[in-house]
Amino acid sequence: MIPYIRNKNCACVRCRAHGLMPAAVLITLGVLALLDSYRVIPMHNSIPVLLLVIGCVLLVSRSGSTEGHVQPGWMETPAMPPPQPWTPNSVPPPPPSTERNDSQVKP
Repeated sequence: MIPYIRNKNCACVRCRAHGLMPAAVLITLGVLALLDSYRVIPMHNSIPVLLLVIGCVLLVSRSGSTEGHVQPGWMETPAMPPPQPWTPNSVPPPPPSTERNDSQVKP
């Protein structure tokens, strides 16, 4: 099972709902301030509405459908093949040195 990793370029419900949190909170605060200015509902009595909006967005962002989800680009790389066992004959010998005075070989 592939783990769910949020991707900002994905169009599934879960990824889109995560980006709606700041907008939902800002709109809710604006509506609550408007209702407070018209003296419909005082601001200190309307805080549970803000908590309900935050809870609803969190619920959708955590339990929304992942149909059509696209993993981030760094997750889609193909798996590396397993390394082959090393055998002594698989490594070619080094090329012979053409110089007589090789600086790395001590006489």
